[in-house]
Amino acid sequence: MRACYPGSFDPLTLGHLDIIERAAPLCAHLTVAVVHNPSKQTLFSLAERQQILENQLAHLGNVSVDHFSGLLVEYVRKMDYQAVVRGLRDSSDAPIELQMARLNREMLPHCETLMLAAAGHLSHVSSSFVREIARLGGPIDQLVTPFVAAQVKQKLTSKEAS
Repeated sequence: MRACYPGSFDPLTLGHLDIIERAAPLCAHLTVAVVHNPSKQTLFSLAERQQILENQLAHLGNVSVDHFSGLLVEYVRKMDYQAVVRGLRDSSDAPIELQMARLNREMLPHCETLMLAAAGHLSHVSSSFVREIARLGGPIDQLVTPFVAAQVKQKLTSKEAS
């Protein structure tokens, strides 16, 4: 089965990494698909997010990184994926994820959604919290890899200087 794991990954968190590493063995190939939404203000550019993902996922032989904009089902159709991987942090994520899965399946009947529960110790981690904590000078080392932490700090430092 070929699947994709879509997201903004701004930045890549340990929660994302956990889902990717657990989904990869379930797939012949997993594409981590970075969503490009020009109306959304991101910390990292699309190219930077892709580079960070490629760096952090290089150890996974059946995982690649791509990007898309527009409807997920159109991307899934174009790339001929059989499934979409989604992570569930807690029960509050479930209603929205189920609704999206049903809508995606209605638009693209062959598309399955694989929902993986977040590891308990990572269920509180989100990219928006990482960005906010980092902007306020707090520690993010328990939420992202050392490489990502360095990238976030460097990006915030360069934004402050400009």
